[in-house]
Amino acid sequence: MSAQAEEALETQVLDRYECRSCGYVYEPEKGDDKYDIPAGTVFSELPVNWRCPVCSAKKVAFANIGAAGTASGFKENLGYGLGVNKLTPGQKNILIFGALTLGFLFFISLYGLQ
Repeated sequence: MSAQAEEALETQVLDRYECRSCGYVYEPEKGDDKYDIPAGTVFSELPVNWRCPVCSAKKVAFANIGAAGTASGFKENLGYGLGVNKLTPGQKNILIFGALTLGFLFFISLYGLQ
């Protein structure tokens, strides 16, 4: 097995899966308390009869959304834009709300021009 294939398998172990029905995200690092699934259990190793703890959807209703902290969006689109596509969701939140806060502060500072 090549090093690239081993790396792909290793990163897939940490991948999160989202229920397409209700939006619940299964995270291997946390497991599932409702069905007594211990932390560190990979999605592919979940029992066949495992269901979504929120809406009871089957495993086939889940989609791989990648590891936590990775850039959101399709991998082929990450090179476009002004570099914003490579930001993680947390970094995008900081950028958006930071810009809104800065704009609000500039707006409020206009009252000091009297």
